[in-house]
Amino acid sequence: MISSAKQYSTNYFNTFIEAAEDCPVRDGASPPMKASITVARAEYEMIIENPYRYTSDDVVYATKGAPNGISRNAFFSKGQPCFRASALTKRYGWGVHHDNEGKVALYAIDSDEYRRLAADESVKHVRAMSNAKK
Repeated sequence: MISSAKQYSTNYFNTFIEAAEDCPVRDGASPPMKASITVARAEYEMIIENPYRYTSDDVVYATKGAPNGISRNAFFSKGQPCFRASALTKRYGWGVHHDNEGKVALYAIDSDEYRRLAADESVKHVRAMSNAKK
């Protein structure tokens, strides 16, 4: 049976998600290794090892939906947080570039490529969500 439920997406196209204004680091830092892998570490490994191979939806599902045994269809039948809410952009100093096909790559806040993308007017710019509670 084909589901007719609305499907949501975290994908952006030709967009650069800049690190949060209140990001506590000034250099891109890899999320620490822990006894059980964190979502941030899983996202980091998937993207840093495969720039522009996966879409945001691919990464979000692989790190949050699949490990919990949820089908991709069921997972995206509800809205999911995008990389604006990721610890990578809020805590660890990474920008996420989405190319014209929606494929993603990470750039450290202290890198030349981050600065180039942040200044590129042909790319849409959005900021990661603030860490501060209002």
